[in-house]
Amino acid sequence: MTLSRRGVLGLAGAVGSAGAVCALGAADTAGAAGAPRAAGRVRTGFERLAADGYAVLAGQKVGVVTNPTGITADARHLVDVLHADERVDLVAVFGPEHGFRGTAQAGASEGAARDPATGLPVYDTYDKSGQRLADVFTAAGIDTVVFDIQDVGARFYTYIWTLYDCMRAAALAGKAVVVLDRPNPVGGRRAAGPVLERPYVSFVGREPVALAHGMTAAELARLFNGEFLGAGPVRLTTVPMSGWRRGSFFGETGLPWVPPSPNMPTPDTALAYAGTCLFEGTNLSEGRGTTTPFEVLGAEGIDRRWAEAANALGLPGVWFREAYFTPAFSKHMGKVCGGVRLIVHDREAFDPVRAGIGLLVTARRAWSGFGWRADHWVDKLTGSDRVRRLVDAGAGVEEIAGDWAAGLARFEAVRARYLLYT
Repeated sequence: MTLSRRGVLGLAGAVGSAGAVCALGAADTAGAAGAPRAAGRVRTGFERLAADGYAVLAGQKVGVVTNPTGITADARHLVDVLHADERVDLVAVFGPEHGFRGTAQAGASEGAARDPATGLPVYDTYDKSGQRLADVFTAAGIDTVVFDIQDVGARFYTYIWTLYDCMRAAALAGKAVVVLDRPNPVGGRRAAGPVLERPYVSFVGREPVALAHGMTAAELARLFNGEFLGAGPVRLTTVPMSGWRRGSFFGETGLPWVPPSPNMPTPDTALAYAGTCLFEGTNLSEGRGTTTPFEVLGAEGIDRRWAEAANALGLPGVWFREAYFTPAFSKHMGKVCGGVRLIVHDREAFDPVRAGIGLLVTARRAWSGFGWRADHWVDKLTGSDRVRRLVDAGAGVEEIAGDWAAGLARFEAVRARYLLYT
């Protein structure tokens, strides 16, 4: 790239991002491209990094772990902005599950390539960890790994474990890690659900974390470094947001939503996901292949009785409506499914994990065809075999939630030490 192109684009990127972050000072009314913006908008970690002139990256060869959610306040991708700015020596990009540009479905990635927009090499991190991933960082010739991906607040959403794996690998390779924070879209007032037990470790849960962790990526990075990296903590820098509060949902942030994965189209999807994703471990559709994944659930042969049973539980903040849908792909593809649609009418009262458990309990009672996946995948999702065994034994929602209460309380006590926001 010529000096003139880098200089012009870099200046535009710096002014845009730095202007957005000057929320810390007098420029609070200027948008990322100089346009007016609403007061009180959340400033992401990237915006604050840019406002500081990328000081923490000075003199380092940088690699970025990101995907389509790594954007500025005016919807430019941070890789494009960093590449165009001569203050940053960006030499590599690392793509997680679904890929850097987000073209791959669940359980897949885009592989290694060269980014056509910047010419940068793109390395695939998916399904890599430990020394294997450390060798990727070494081959890329980087000094520092920058992580910036929008999470959705559930332990089994794999981006937080990409972060964890990158931290471990960076420690092995002698690299530093910088985490640029973004909001937890479902808020962060509390953790919920069962805590992972170590015999059930997988890529949907590497360490004992609650199913709905109630943390941001930067907070999780601090937790990982303090509790789980043992004798090999990484040189970690976290760049917090400004303007975010633990009780805020994504619609209150003023930030644009970019689907973090193909089946996470809206913040409403994220709100339900921590509970309804448990249906990945059953023979029911979790709504993949519809326009409202994780908000509709069902299978052939289910009728209104499931919605009636679920509503009878009286779970706070949510109603269950009888629904019919035909998935275009995934489970029950091309078949008319009966089931339920979640309608969350009080986000603050809604507990997605209890709702998911309630739906498992009532689905098993209302539909004779109910079954678990043969590989007991639900055990990986919940973090042990206890939820599955209790549902099979006929336990109710409160009994099942009571079973994880002690573990959750212990996790919350540890979690509290690493929180960055009130």
